[in-house]
This record gives sequence, structure tokens and C-alpha cells, in this order.
Amino acid sequence: MNSSVALHVLCSYGLEPDDLARLELPLQATCSFFRQHGGLPPDERLPLTELAAFDMCRRRVALASMAAEEEEALKQRCGGSYKLLLKYLLAGERACDRREKFQVVAGPGFSIAVTSNGEVHTFGHNHSGQLGHGTLSNEETPRLIRSLQGVRIVQAAAGAERTLLVSDAGRVYQCGKNYFGIPISSNSTFDSIKTPVLLESLKDIFVVQATIGHFLTAILSREGRVYTLSWGVDGRLGHNTDVMDRTPRLLSGVLEDKPVVQIAAGNCYLLALAFQPNGMCVYSLGCGLGGKLSHGSTDDEHHPRLIAHFAILNLQPIALSAGSWHAIALGKDGRICTWGWGHNGCLGHGDEDYQTLPKVVKGLSHVKVVHVAAGLCTTFVIAENGDIYSFGRGSDSNLGYPPQVVSQYGHRLDQLTPKLVTSLTCAGEKIIWLSATKEHEVAGHTFAMTESGKLYAFGIAIYGQLGIKLLQDQNGTSNPQRVDIDLS
Repeated sequence: MNSSVALHVLCSYGLEPDDLARLELPLQATCSFFRQHGGLPPDERLPLTELAAFDMCRRRVALASMAAEEEEALKQRCGGSYKLLLKYLLAGERACDRREKFQVVAGPGFSIAVTSNGEVHTFGHNHSGQLGHGTLSNEETPRLIRSLQGVRIVQAAAGAERTLLVSDAGRVYQCGKNYFGIPISSNSTFDSIKTPVLLESLKDIFVVQATIGHFLTAILSREGRVYTLSWGVDGRLGHNTDVMDRTPRLLSGVLEDKPVVQIAAGNCYLLALAFQPNGMCVYSLGCGLGGKLSHGSTDDEHHPRLIAHFAILNLQPIALSAGSWHAIALGKDGRICTWGWGHNGCLGHGDEDYQTLPKVVKGLSHVKVVHVAAGLCTTFVIAENGDIYSFGRGSDSNLGYPPQVVSQYGHRLDQLTPKLVTSLTCAGEKIIWLSATKEHEVAGHTFAMTESGKLYAFGIAIYGQLGIKLLQDQNGTSNPQRVDIDLS
């Protein structure tokens, strides 16, 4: 076979890095052909499988503007081959599967919707200007942030009265509470930023993901490095700085040499999903109350520490979700583990006990889970067949259950084990994404998103955060309602 034809075939059929590696195995009849020098650019000495992986790497947005020396450094951190670099890039795309696509974030009292073309619509509570419209007025329906015209946003994060937006150029914009000491202008005050402004402190870092966990802020660079801003007092984040420190600090310790594919922050703690050639591993640090760091204790961790228990469970994590006080890991085999505070049954184990180690949710053993979302004492999962299950706190009407299920106190019953959510069949198509409020200061709400970009909302709406019109005496809805916005 002609080398150029073979390369075209390898690049055109979506082969995984492991598939490419198998072609070189001595037991394969094709091994001698695929292990020999390909004789093609950019390096004629590379075998065809490496050239194919190189070509597929270069198609990724993350590498589009990366300098050659930066690309080589990242390849070496991943294990030294383009197949491993491709494996790292694909792992990041799957762990953060809405990056570069339409998405929605259920923030504390407000919401952010990002369309497929990078436009941002916000609605709900706006006390500090976190909606980014130049005012402090609440919005009951989705409203486009017009000041971002010409900027394509690919990821959003919401925290207590603040919003972070990541562009396709790796830049981060902020609006809302002025955590980072941005100079006062006509559209900002000492406390509030009413329209999105560029975070200059991050201008030298190409950012691919941002996450907010109450006091802390963390960002992930395209090279797989994690930086934290603020809340460094007492060395809680691997550096001993002032609580209002605005300088991005590289997360010290073992992760300096391990490329990270996803980060997730909850109430004063941080999780990192790190890449290694033989699979993923999870590190945690920050506040250990309730066991949410998953090391078998409630101790704080000032530096990233490996969660070793996944190896005992024989579970390979591929995605994480951090709620306010509990967390979820999705395994490659479709199992999920939960840990942390068990309030309201949010861990799904049939009780409200806290767990200091990852524990497999047995009530989902009959399904293969493909998506997880942790909120404020709530948990949502999507199965491979499209079924949705939820469990945890039911008092905010945001588990998706019928309104007639109430307790003796007049509130919806908490759900201690996974329960099938049937109300979302109204969508008429597969739900692919869920987002639930995780901050503990406000009542919760939840979004469900379909394959075609339709958006459904349920939960509490006292600030208009559902983006739907309700009757005058309603403060929310337990039945999912269609939001008037097309994310596609």
C-alpha cells in the first residue's frame, strides 16, 4: 500500500490512539508496514501511526495556535509520542464534552447559556452585575450580552454573584463581584463589574476551562496546567497568599508534571482529572470537611493528593462533577462513584451518611452512565439509553419529580437512591446535558439540554433564573418547562 494512501485511511476513520498502537503490535500482520518510517512530512522518520496521530492532533482547536516548542513540551509531558498526545486531547474533549459546543450553567440565582456560535445569554439575579448587561437589574428571560460581539465564548463558569467566560482564543472575561481588583470604570465600581472585562492577569495563559468553588477560582491551560486565584490563605491551595490574591499561581506539587484534562471546584475544594498513559487519575485539595477530598478522612489538603481508592474499586475515572459538598466521578465502564457530605441522600446510597472514600452507586448498576452533574445536595445522571436519574434534596422542586410528591412538612421528599425522571420525556428527544445549582446560598434550579439545542428548566425561580414566565403566585416549577432560546 502507498504510504500517503495508508495515512489518509488512518486519519479518515476516527481511529482511537489505542487502535493506532495496536497496528504496530508484533502479533499483527500489518506491524512491519506500520512500524517502518512513513517517509512523509513533517518528519519522514516517523511511522505511519505516529503521522496519523500527528495529523489528528493538529486538527484540534487547542493546538491550532500553539508554538512548535510548546507542542513538543506538551507531547513530552504526555509520554513522548503523538499517539499519547492525541489520547490526552481526546480525554479532555470527553471530560469537558460541551467545550466548544452549546452549553448552559445553572449558577447561584442566575444562569448562563452559551450558543454553538459562541454568543452568551444570561438571566436571573443581577445584584453585582454578573449578567453582564451594564445594569444591576434582574432578567426574567435570556438576554444576549451585546458587549461581547466579535468574541466567541466556548466555556462559562458561575459563582456567587460572578461570571467567568472563556473565549476560543484562550482569554477569560469576568463580570459581577470584583474579586480580582479590576480598575474602576464607567461600567464598574469597587464591588461590581457590570459588563464583561478581560482578566489581564491571565493574558499570558491560554485558558481552556475555568471553575469557581465559592471563594476559590481555578483555571486550566491548554498545556494541562492548573492555576488558582484567591483563597490561598494558610496554604490551602498549595501556596500561602492573601485571601484576595489576584495573581494566578501554578498549582504546586505532583500536578506540575502531569497534564490535567479537567478541573472541578466545589465549596472550597478542587478536583483535577489528570492524564497518564495507562489511564486517568484524580487529585484533590482544599477543605476536607465531610470527606469531600476522598482520602479516608476529613483533613484539609494543602497540595494535590492522589485519590488512591479508585484503583481498589478498579474504576478508571473519565469525568468529574463537584457539587457544593459532594462529588461524583464517572468511570470508563459507566459506573459512578460519589463521596462527601450525604445530606438529603445526594450520594445515592440510601442514607445521609458522609463518605470519605469513593463509593460506587449500586442503584445504577443496571445502566451505563454517560454524564453526571452534582449540585447543591442533588445529583443527576444520564444513562447511555437516554434515561435520566436524580437523587438528593427535593425541597427546591429541582429533581424533576411530579409536584404531588410531598412530605408531611409540605416539602417535596428527599430521594435517597437513584430514581428515574420521567417528566423530561416531554422534550421528545434525547437529553445530553444537565446542569444543577451548586452554591449553598440560594435555592436550586436545574437545566436539561437536548441534542438539537432545546433547553428545559425546573426548580426555584425567585430571581427569574429559570428563564421562563411563571404565574404571579408561582416561585418555581417541578415540571420541566421549555426556555425560549435556541442554543444550536
